Amino acid sequence: MVSFVKLRAFVSLWLPRSVSDTMVLVKKLAILIFVFALSYTAFSETKTYIGHSPDECARIRFVCPEGEEYFSDAKRCGCEKKLAANPSSSGQPIDSLIEKEYSSLDALYKHLHTNPELSYHEVNTSVRIAEELRKAGFEVTEKFGEYPDPKLTGYGIVAVMKNGKGPTVLVRTDLDALPLEEKTGLPYASKVKTKNDAGEDVSVMHACGHDIHMTVFVGTARLLSALRDQWHGTLIMVGQPAEEIAPGGAEAMLRAGLYTKFPKPDYCLALHDDASLATGKAGWVEGYALANVDTVDITIRGAGGHGAYPHTTKDPVVVALQTIVSREVQPGQFAVVTVGSFHGGTKHNIIPDDAKLQLTVRTYTKEIRQQVLSAIERITKGITQAAGVPAGREPIIDLHPAKFVPATYNNPDLVKKTVSAFQEALGKDNVVERIPVGGGEDFSRFSLDDLSVPSFQFWLGAVDPKKIAESEKTKTPLPSLHSPLFAPVPERTIRTGIKAMSTAVINLMKPTS
Repeated sequence: MVSFVKLRAFVSLWLPRSVSDTMVLVKKLAILIFVFALSYTAFSETKTYIGHSPDECARIRFVCPEGEEYFSDAKRCGCEKKLAANPSSSGQPIDSLIEKEYSSLDALYKHLHTNPELSYHEVNTSVRIAEELRKAGFEVTEKFGEYPDPKLTGYGIVAVMKNGKGPTVLVRTDLDALPLEEKTGLPYASKVKTKNDAGEDVSVMHACGHDIHMTVFVGTARLLSALRDQWHGTLIMVGQPAEEIAPGGAEAMLRAGLYTKFPKPDYCLALHDDASLATGKAGWVEGYALANVDTVDITIRGAGGHGAYPHTTKDPVVVALQTIVSREVQPGQFAVVTVGSFHGGTKHNIIPDDAKLQLTVRTYTKEIRQQVLSAIERITKGITQAAGVPAGREPIIDLHPAKFVPATYNNPDLVKKTVSAFQEALGKDNVVERIPVGGGEDFSRFSLDDLSVPSFQFWLGAVDPKKIAESEKTKTPLPSLHSPLFAPVPERTIRTGIKAMSTAVINLMKPTS
């Protein structure tokens, strides 16, 4: 009864008794509506509370507006947009997922950097990456690959996630490191020392950024697993060993049946960090991006003797290989012939019997490659013959076909399609065209000899923009790939790489309606 009386008294305060009372009531209602609107806005707008613990976040009241949802993790809480149908057109969902994963990815990166392994010996690295892929929900096959040498173990990884009907996309990372002593001074720098295949003591370092590649690879696998409602098809994540050596791991995995024992991809994607591109950016090249790589050993044999009596000898040292590019290859076509090692003789006044040359040859097209290799053989044999080198002492030319690495050709249609998605996700200013280079990469093997599998390897900026500006100002070169001083910027490089690769995959596999 008392409650009813109180209620009637409260209501009577609000009931109008005159026109003036009605106006007062309207004002009161307007004030209430305004206060409620402010309160709703305060609690519904997107907020980020950096540094709050999960308990503190739980005490913060959130009423998220339509189209957004509440989230919290170890560092943040607030409202964020719900996942869009195509994450490549809305950076927020991918960015927030990367944020949730980054702490563990940073730890993974530093672990990989501190514990590098040489080509053909990626034992622990492959186990760790396989473990990460299993945790992400992939069906994983380990120790996949067949080298020509049966004594070598293939430490390749093939991880498959099937998600309905759609294209098959292969994403590849490399696993191996280089025989270099790290001199970066980083707190997580490698101090690993081991023996190489020749039994020599060597240091080991991730001087080509394969640790960045693997971390981006794992982050991409996690994101795509979480975003399975955004893509349809079959995703194949390939961890490739022995990229830094020939015969390489890509060929070994194909020899073992990568495209027969697992679904053959409709597209192949990979990235490589760039030691001259600012972090936060992605670079692209359409068509030939990296070169054919041929290794040539030449032994020129003559007849040695005293240096004071050259007329009694057949001197094997005179060669003219450098004229091939300048005089035989059509201007505008790319070719490099470099004599990197030259050994002949033991003393100033002795003309040696033999001279040994080690060459590296770089080209893009099959036609120019064949022209250059044929010219090397012709010139070498011609010079020794003209010098009167006797029969049976012809030069020995070894082209090492097992060490050949084909040029990387980025499929133009795939490049255009992916670059467009990059520009939308990263911003046009952060997607830049690069020029083809003379380096080699056996990712090219996944395209097959006839280029029937469209592939695209893009560049990932890894350098502090301030260091680039300082380098341009002082004309001091930046540490290059394969330098003991090379130290990519981890966080922004990894975040950008995951966002770019995830965007590229979803763009190729997004559902069509």
